[in-house]
Amino acid sequence: MPVTYKDAGVDLDVYAQSMGRLPALMHRTFSPRVLQSDGGFAGLFRLDFEGKLFSRNYRQPILVSGTDGVGTKLKIAQETSRHDTVGIDLVAMCVNDLLCTGAEPLFFLDYVAMGRDDPDRLEKIVQGISDGCLQADSALLGGETAIMPDMYGNDDYDLAGFSVGVVEQSRLIDGRQIAAGDTVLGIASSGLHSNGFSLVRKIIKDAGLTWDDQPEALGGESIADATLRPTRIYVSALRAVQSHYRVKQVLHGIAHITGGGLAENLGRVMPTNVDAVIDPGSWKPAPVFSWLQELGGVAAEEMERVFNMGIGMVLVVSNYYAASVAERVAAAGYECTPIGTIVEGSGTVRYEE
Repeated sequence: MPVTYKDAGVDLDVYAQSMGRLPALMHRTFSPRVLQSDGGFAGLFRLDFEGKLFSRNYRQPILVSGTDGVGTKLKIAQETSRHDTVGIDLVAMCVNDLLCTGAEPLFFLDYVAMGRDDPDRLEKIVQGISDGCLQADSALLGGETAIMPDMYGNDDYDLAGFSVGVVEQSRLIDGRQIAAGDTVLGIASSGLHSNGFSLVRKIIKDAGLTWDDQPEALGGESIADATLRPTRIYVSALRAVQSHYRVKQVLHGIAHITGGGLAENLGRVMPTNVDAVIDPGSWKPAPVFSWLQELGGVAAEEMERVFNMGIGMVLVVSNYYAASVAERVAAAGYECTPIGTIVEGSGTVRYEE
């Protein structure tokens, strides 16, 4: 018998079935800026910088791009067969980075690599990506699915995402305007988001727990529910601010709090002549953080370096506008509270003692 691609682990008929399920999940994210090109080799997106299609005029548009993945949080999804939310994580990790420049997300592309083709599982993954794009007001413009037997185990897969946005050059936010007297606002995370999961998985494994267990400290939630809760997407929160104010007079810096924690990520946008002084008692992290810390015997300093500890996005704003900015973010559905101040210094982020 002649050897076929199916014998090597790739069934082209099943692959075609998988691909046939995806266009509808893409189309639901399309705006008038997308030119449909089903069956084409690339996605098409119309740029209209005179404002006919965009929410505001662009005279000196700067394209902004970013890429990221979901990390070992995917192992939990695979072990629990819960694949419908990790796509939201994928979009969030890319789009939230774009927001730190003041950019408006435009479109998103994904890359899915799998050990074997599974149309149902792939559809659930892309459903999550589609849901995330709707939350981000971003078109899912295209993607690629690679079936790679031997490179991945049968039930393994990995995800990568690519996001493109645009910002008017005069509205570009880079932290340079952060000044002494500014207020640091923290916007709550939804939980662990998508960082630190190698440590999370080790803590759970070493404790002999399963993902279905429901520790009292989690309020009756299963460990799977608490750890797989998708990363919050902050597009609506930022839009609530950007649509109301002349941005650079109000919003001086933005940091997405991911791996490295609050200090490292806020430090990336700090000028060298000021410090951020953070009050760690000004917000209360979700119970999953203290539970993991106690269960694993993790030092507080390590927790702060690995996890977001309850703050997913930080805005550094003019103190004069801080209260009204916080109110607008809260009205958009996000918990937002002052967590610190900017003082004269040398570019560091430190905690009040």
